[in-house]
Amino acid sequence: MIETIVLDIGETLVRDDRYWAAWADWIGVPRHTLAALVGAVVTQGGDPADALRMLKPGMDVREAHLAREASGRGEHLDETDLYDDVRPALGGLRGLGVRVVVAGNQTARAGELLRGLDLPADLVATSGEWGVDKPQPGFYAKVLEASGSAPHETVYVGDHPVNDLFPAKAAGLRVAHLRRGPWGHWWADDPKVVAAADWRIDSLTQLTAIVSEEASGSSAPARPALRSVTESD
Repeated sequence: MIETIVLDIGETLVRDDRYWAAWADWIGVPRHTLAALVGAVVTQGGDPADALRMLKPGMDVREAHLAREASGRGEHLDETDLYDDVRPALGGLRGLGVRVVVAGNQTARAGELLRGLDLPADLVATSGEWGVDKPQPGFYAKVLEASGSAPHETVYVGDHPVNDLFPAKAAGLRVAHLRRGPWGHWWADDPKVVAAADWRIDSLTQLTAIVSEEASGSSAPARPALRSVTESD
């Protein structure tokens, strides 16, 4: 059975549009330019922050982040940043008695902002608060600690294979790969993703069906998708 579901943050619960747009405005480049470079960097296996350094060679991203905060132009999240299925899905999971944890690679400030949205979750935590980032094994040790359940009773949901899918699987968790955002779409049909994912989904609302099927013992074998990732909601 599934006792705990842990969800990534960026491009799983929250759109990244505002985050990268704010950075583009801060360094004075067109938003499309930075967005395109972020995509190019990540699909080549790089750190998204490298896109900032490409545009501003020698840039200290941490110092720039602090400068943004000090100027009043720091991180911001509100209800409009959430994907439409977030509240229905999380609320539905809790209604089934599942423990819901939100945990992703975000700053401590992002954690504060997310908790301020009063999501239907039992815990919201970030890598900045835990002091360890994905895909490091230490992050997933923290995930299991927060889960309070055995690895095979815990599902990690995320869009990025390298940060979410593969390290969570290596930690013994079951995983649902979400076809959302640039990374989720880019790697949706990658053979390694297809082989590793216990489920491949295109909406968070599918998670309630997964939990119900597991509880009834009628779920299909773990590898296939709950439904085709090419179907629309």
